[in-house]
Amino acid sequence: MKKVTIIDYGLSNLLSVQHAFAHFGAETLVTGKAEDVLAADALVLPGVGAFKDGMAGLEKLGLIELIRQKAAAGTPLLGICLGMQMLFDESEEFGLHKGLGLIPGRVVRIPSTDVQGRPQKVPHISWDPLNPAGGRTDFAGTVLAGVTPGEECYFIHSYEAKPADEADRLADTVYGSRAVCAAAAHGSVVGCQFHPEKSGKVGLKIIEEYMKRAEK
Repeated sequence: MKKVTIIDYGLSNLLSVQHAFAHFGAETLVTGKAEDVLAADALVLPGVGAFKDGMAGLEKLGLIELIRQKAAAGTPLLGICLGMQMLFDESEEFGLHKGLGLIPGRVVRIPSTDVQGRPQKVPHISWDPLNPAGGRTDFAGTVLAGVTPGEECYFIHSYEAKPADEADRLADTVYGSRAVCAAAAHGSVVGCQFHPEKSGKVGLKIIEEYMKRAEK
């Protein structure tokens, strides 16, 4: 089993992510060191907080170009919550800020009203279902392969990703009667807006599938 390298840039609950992988016997390394990221067989980019701060944390550690390099080489990379958002080209959170550019698209604020114009709470905090997106009818062949459409995961976020290519959308959920991108992928790069490490059995199925893909 390959070692899973969890990137520590100062903005995430690393322990719960580490425990989720350890549940399957994975050896994990939590690190912010460039040499460890460069040598990684599989990468996880977790995160909570603001996009600008997350990218600043990666830049301070000299990891931005290294992560891009690893993704270009086909190294499996899983972004979680803020980590998913940073995979995109840019975010409008507190101004316009560049991301890693690994999944074409941008990150925008969740509307403060639903489709009927009624006020809705932001951030979106709830357990919500995963529905196939990007023209899919199920999750076969993706990191969500073990998930039955309609199973729920835990979301907490104020901004949402908008993939430029519809085919990059793996799953949507619904908030305020609108489709919200719940998971996206481009090449070996996968992002989950929800927290698989906090989503019980459904989340563990996703982590297990990611590990299987990393072994290939």
